[in-house]
Amino acid sequence: MEAIARVVQNNGAFRAICRPLAGTWVKLSGYRRLGLRYDDLLREETPIIQEAIGRLSRQETDLRVYRQKCAFQLSLSHQELPRDQWTKAEDDYKYLQPLVDEVAAEHAERDAFNSMAAVRK
Repeated sequence: MEAIARVVQNNGAFRAICRPLAGTWVKLSGYRRLGLRYDDLLREETPIIQEAIGRLSRQETDLRVYRQKCAFQLSLSHQELPRDQWTKAEDDYKYLQPLVDEVAAEHAERDAFNSMAAVRK
């Protein structure tokens, strides 16, 4: 599956077709209209995401919780933020994904280490 993903990502023609579709998909999803970022939508139930969230700075954690609470309140009242307060594309960077990748690599390394077999000579 990863080999297919690499081929698709490296195919310039396919990327040229999908990039406008991806932008449209983000606009239609509506999370930016509520002031959220993409990483605010990640499922927190997995241990890797929970550990990555635990590694965030206090300020980033507070901002994440604030964005989620505001979005929840807006959702309950069936409202959106005013257009000037929507999350802009340049502000929608992946602040949690580097930590998620780091934690996943640590878990994979730990699993590989724990599954090693000792060989007697």
